[in-house]
Amino acid sequence: MPDRIGSTLRSVFFVGAVLLSVSGCDMVQQKLGIEDLAAKAAKADAEGRAVGGACRQSGRAIEDCYSIYSWLPKASIYEGWRDMDAYMRDNKLETVEPQLPPPAPPGARRKVPANEGTSETKATAKTAEKPAEKH
Repeated sequence: MPDRIGSTLRSVFFVGAVLLSVSGCDMVQQKLGIEDLAAKAAKADAEGRAVGGACRQSGRAIEDCYSIYSWLPKASIYEGWRDMDAYMRDNKLETVEPQLPPPAPPGARRKVPANEGTSETKATAKTAEKPAEKH
């Protein structure tokens, strides 16, 4: 009889351990940065549609959007661009001119002019700001 209780108890502990380890898989994947492929594809699709719509609203050509946002799927960029185009035509909306330059692709470094930050540049900027004195 004690042998039977021991095997049942071992089985319960084993099933409990398996259930605990399986329930923690999502948490482990999040901690390790492992992302589900379906979720990653859905996120990229949604981002591509948003970017395509924003490109159309700002008056950018679809080819420009493809080259600026090369890491996003072209099909989803096109769908977003096309949907925004139809929406803007139906509601007779004008394009909104972008105020900032397009973002650099991921991993690209910002180009800094050779003379930026030197004392000569600062001195010439100060003299350029002063209005000309009248004699």
